[in-house]
Amino acid sequence: MAAIFYMPRLFVYHAGVKNGSESDKIFQIMEAKLLKIIMNPAGILTFLTGIALARMKYGGQIGNHWLTVKGFAAVLIAVFHIYLMKIRIIFLNGKNTKSHKFYRFINEIPTILLFIIVAMVIFKPF
Repeated sequence: MAAIFYMPRLFVYHAGVKNGSESDKIFQIMEAKLLKIIMNPAGILTFLTGIALARMKYGGQIGNHWLTVKGFAAVLIAVFHIYLMKIRIIFLNGKNTKSHKFYRFINEIPTILLFIIVAMVIFKPF
């Protein structure tokens, strides 16, 4: 989960360097390693484990709307993960047009989604 917070932070710093510079190349390597070694395997494993646990514990029960909201937030995190992969390709091709402020803003998206997930599990409001 920490990697999904760190990748946008790398983009914040990467947005401030010149294309083709030594720093640009270093950020590209860091982003590639973070994605391929940590984010992708952890994301897949977490998603599959979450589905398996939800099916084992709540498989046939209807009416757990909090679980649906939690699942939807988890899917949004997966979509955000894919979006980060696309942003990395934009940086890789030297076509970034967004400022560091944009990346600071999107850095908050996983925090909001995580808050929703934890709130659903703890309070089970519906």
